[in-house]
Amino acid sequence: MKTSKLRNASWATMSSAAMMLFAGCTNAVADAVDDSSDELTSACPPHVPPALAVPAGNKLAFSYDAIGVQIYGCDATATGYGWIFRAPEANLYGHKGKPAGTHYAGPTWQAKDGSTVVAAKLAEYPADPAIPWLLLGATSHAGHGRMTDVTFIHRLETAGGKAPANGCDATHVGETLRVDYTATYYFYEARGKK
Repeated sequence: MKTSKLRNASWATMSSAAMMLFAGCTNAVADAVDDSSDELTSACPPHVPPALAVPAGNKLAFSYDAIGVQIYGCDATATGYGWIFRAPEANLYGHKGKPAGTHYAGPTWQAKDGSTVVAAKLAEYPADPAIPWLLLGATSHAGHGRMTDVTFIHRLETAGGKAPANGCDATHVGETLRVDYTATYYFYEARGKK
C-alpha cells in the first residue's frame, strides 16, 4: 500500500512538472537561485490580458518590485482643471528586497550598474482603483549592463498611484501631488540573448 501511494505521488509530481514544461514555464523545476542575485526568481512570464501580450520572440529575463510615487501636476485642461501625470519616482528591488535600481521620468529604468532603458507605452489595461497595467516597448538604451538588451516591459500588480478626481482647480494650478504606488516591472529580452 505504501509503495502504491509513493508511486502515485511521484507520478503526480512528474505530471505537474511536465505540464509546466510543455506550457513553456520552468519555474517549478528551475535550478537553485543564487541568494546574492538582485533579481526576483521566476522563469514563468506573468499571465496578462491579451491586449498586453509581449510579441513572440521575446522571453522574460528578470523582474523588479517598485516602491515609490506617481507625480502629478495641477493644470488647466480643455474641460476645466485636472491632475496631469508628470513622472514616476521609485526605487526598484530584486530578490529578497535587495536594491536593484531606480525608475524615473522618461519613463526610464536604471539598474545599479548604471545601464538604462527608456520605453514608450504600447497598451494599457485598467487596474482600478490603482494605476493601469502597461505594456511598454524599449525606445533607447544607455550604458552596458542589465538593461542593455531589454525589449519590452510590463508594469503589473499595481497598487495606488492614481491621481484624485478632485483637489485641482484655478487656485491650485502649478501645484504638484505625489501619490504612493507599488508595482512589479517585468523585463523581456529577445530570445537567444544571454
